[in-house]
Amino acid sequence: MKTLIKDNFILFLSLLILNIISLFNMVNAKLISDVYRLAFVKQLIWFIMGYFLIFLFTHIKVKKLFKYAKYFYLFSIALLILVLFIGKDLNGAKCWINLFGFSFQPSELAKLALSSYLVEIVSNTKITGFKSALLTLIKLVILTLIPSILVFLEPDTGAIINFLIILLVVIIFLKLNKWWYISFGLFFVLGLSTFFILYFFFQDLLIKIIGTSFFYRMDRLINFASGNSYQLEQALITLGASSFLGVGLNKILLYIPEAPTDFFFAFTSGNFGLLSCLIILITFLILDIYLVYKTKHLKIKKYQIFIYTYFGIFIFHQIYNIGMNLGILPIMGIPLPFLSYGGTSTLINYLYLGIILNLFQSKHN
Repeated sequence: MKTLIKDNFILFLSLLILNIISLFNMVNAKLISDVYRLAFVKQLIWFIMGYFLIFLFTHIKVKKLFKYAKYFYLFSIALLILVLFIGKDLNGAKCWINLFGFSFQPSELAKLALSSYLVEIVSNTKITGFKSALLTLIKLVILTLIPSILVFLEPDTGAIINFLIILLVVIIFLKLNKWWYISFGLFFVLGLSTFFILYFFFQDLLIKIIGTSFFYRMDRLINFASGNSYQLEQALITLGASSFLGVGLNKILLYIPEAPTDFFFAFTSGNFGLLSCLIILITFLILDIYLVYKTKHLKIKKYQIFIYTYFGIFIFHQIYNIGMNLGILPIMGIPLPFLSYGGTSTLINYLYLGIILNLFQSKHN
């Protein structure tokens, strides 16, 4: 373990900084709602479990991580189906399974399962012509659509975006003829255009297709700028009124309903000032550069693709969550990695890092 930390000192130091900032904010979270009265203790436990996962997965043989990717994928699909029947209904969505008093979000696990399986497929596929390229793309798209449709039924918009990022990264690394990418882009634009045409001119038909629950979620996303959002208003006021050092422990500058989760960035600004926000931004930048630098020096393409699928999700969460807090992006359940309160997303991030560190230290990397 000492060697692992020494070889990846920058990464572990960055994680520790984010952990400390998160835990300080969890102390103040109890003032937001009684729901967060144990936020500090739970978050601390999740962080400890996260480091245990890193230690565990850096001691597993690299080949085994991908050997059983297909079965891992099938298991995640089974969980996504199960959550539709026994999932806990929260704010009109069934995204959680309760196990022995703990809530678990299968869509988070599905990210890891999908990326490992798609990477395994691509690394074992040789594109020899039009037919092989087409069949490979169809296979990748179908395997991505299955979990996407299942989380669409929950509904969980953020998870669908994560799946699409994984698919996009994998397709980029296929290194197909440029016309494939042009066609894929045109197909995406056509699909998006069709959706907006239905949304603005045939809303009744769109509701019949996607259902009222998901339609109203999309309606909130599309009209976020013109609509009133109490959470966003409070977040923007907090950011605007924050001092350099904030109000400190056991105080909150302003009430934000989802402060420890979706609006963590604004929450920490009020609690520990603009300095804490600056530290978060610098720490994320260091982590991003470190992951890209280490990944570029890997010799095995499969490992590179896998890490970049995570990096795509990682950077998206940073940009989207902070953009959402600043009011420049629609409000959606996108947590800030290693900071926002939440067990499943935190543990999956650590699980990803455990696998990535395993790949970094592999003798055949």
